[in-house]
Amino acid sequence: MTDGGLSWQQVGARPAPAGFLKVRARTYRYPNGAEADWDIIQGGNTAAVVALTDDDQVVLVRQFRPGPGKVLLELPGGNADGDEPVLDGAVRELLEETGFAAQTAEVVASTYLASYSTHVRHAVLARGCRRVADPQPGQDEFVEVVTLPVPEFVRHVLGGQLTDMDMAPAGLVAAGILKH
Repeated sequence: MTDGGLSWQQVGARPAPAGFLKVRARTYRYPNGAEADWDIIQGGNTAAVVALTDDDQVVLVRQFRPGPGKVLLELPGGNADGDEPVLDGAVRELLEETGFAAQTAEVVASTYLASYSTHVRHAVLARGCRRVADPQPGQDEFVEVVTLPVPEFVRHVLGGQLTDMDMAPAGLVAAGILKH
């Protein structure tokens, strides 16, 4: 897979937060009386959208991911803004990143990012997706819209080359594509 000119060039690194993630230290007292500090990633609600078209395609975005340091084929999605309901944020992000709108959408699973995080991630299943506009990604989003047939997407998910490995199967199970 080529990166399609989407790669970022790393120009530095430092042992300090950049402000994108908020990390706070919490001090806990254990049952034995000892105390220890834990780093906790602070965050709100985000959504990853498994967006299905009527002709059994999955709508994805190819984009650079700074953690892995490479371009990956990902689920569209992002942060719910402020008090925005998660489902509204998911539908908005799908439209902004891909230009696709969903006929129906539902939250099908939710989970914490990790055991040391307040950040909650939501899997959204969107059906009847169709292209209604040009993508309008944010100023720090550089994406290419891609569609994959469902069987190819399942292989992609099982190949582990996406960061929403937990959200993708939740959407596929809810859609009846993967059996539980």
